[in-house]
Amino acid sequence: MALKLYGYWRSSATYRVRIALNLKQLDYDYIPVHLVKEGGEQHSESYRHLNPAQLVPTLVDDDEDIILHQSMSIVEYLDEKYPQPHQLLPVHPVKRARVRALAQDLACDIQPLNNLRVLQTLTHRFGADENEQAQWVRDWSQRGFTAIEQRLHTQAGQFCFNFEVSLADICLVPQVYNARRFGLDIDSFPLISKIYSNCNALEAFANAKPENQPDAVQ
Repeated sequence: MALKLYGYWRSSATYRVRIALNLKQLDYDYIPVHLVKEGGEQHSESYRHLNPAQLVPTLVDDDEDIILHQSMSIVEYLDEKYPQPHQLLPVHPVKRARVRALAQDLACDIQPLNNLRVLQTLTHRFGADENEQAQWVRDWSQRGFTAIEQRLHTQAGQFCFNFEVSLADICLVPQVYNARRFGLDIDSFPLISKIYSNCNALEAFANAKPENQPDAVQ
């Protein structure tokens, strides 16, 4: 199969790419990379050769002989190479910039602070326990979602931007999933909650859920 996705079932960044692949109705091989077992398979020599940053996801497209590392770059690559059946970025430059801005609020400002290696550093360097880790995630998610909820008041419909799924929704859903996992009350963000529910009613989002992946730990 031409497309191979290396990822971890509970990785927010991998989750984004799974949604995009599903929306594009693309077949791909999924190769699990366990981020915790035996110190983390992402640190293995074979995976470091594939992705020197030792992070997930990694997408390999054998047809183009290309290896891509960043989830946002991967999703935009898929959107440009396979514009049908669903385009994730608007054609109009102003609308496209607005979608990218909201997506980056999620992928660049919120998600990195909740990343596994950040949480591990809080423990190893500063002695944070699991409760303190969870509070950290809730605090930063709360701040980010407060700003996003305000932005959505001027543009949201069924999804983040009116009635079409976009890159912004692909970034929102994994981040809400992650925040809920750490105990954040999403009900205090009614627009975010509505969009999250609407997205998960779609097969592409439902099939991309972490618990539906072959490497999921129940």
